[in-house]
Amino acid sequence: MTAVIPGAAKRACLYVRVSTASRSRRGESMAFDQDPAVQEQPLRQLAAQRGWTVVQVYSDRASGAKERRSGLDALMADAKRGLFDVVVVFRFDRFARSVKQLVLALEEFRALGIDFVSYQEALDSSSPMGKAMFTIIAAMAELERSIIPERVVAGLDYARQHGTKSGNLVGRPRAVFRRDQVAGLRAAGLSWRHIAAKLGATATTVRRAMKTSGSDL
Repeated sequence: MTAVIPGAAKRACLYVRVSTASRSRRGESMAFDQDPAVQEQPLRQLAAQRGWTVVQVYSDRASGAKERRSGLDALMADAKRGLFDVVVVFRFDRFARSVKQLVLALEEFRALGIDFVSYQEALDSSSPMGKAMFTIIAAMAELERSIIPERVVAGLDYARQHGTKSGNLVGRPRAVFRRDQVAGLRAAGLSWRHIAAKLGATATTVRRAMKTSGSDL
């Protein structure tokens, strides 16, 4: 972890993400999703107001649902190298694809001694309230890590009892009907289709039942 010299300006990095969604939208919403500068400008103003030096801007043009993004990956790698002291984003959904990803990233920043600021949500981990939020986030991340092994073990136990990881039985469920009645109904002159309808099975299934019993009238 790189120590911050007392009195020295914090080194800030900015992260912006624009969408790959349809360009059919117009006006401010489209500009926000398609032009990185719309997000970057207020973040630079915030950094200037705080007296921070912007040392890097990371950006991605990708869907928010995309887990791996080159700009975000570079940011996380540089965080480990101690290249900045604070990460500034426009809002949570520009940074993380899910609450889980956000929680784990913020917990990693906390461990590295890096502050995190969200412009729109007004979250600032350098403030007393923000530090309290980071403590809660760290506890949530620890809880998530601790319950993952429990979920895996429970899932494996369930799979062993029910045949597959999903809990469904292996293969097609066996049709349940009165197989002993097939021969009698067939002898009475009913067609395979009528027998199947009467017993709640398919024609193929009842014919197979007859063959299995050694008779095919």
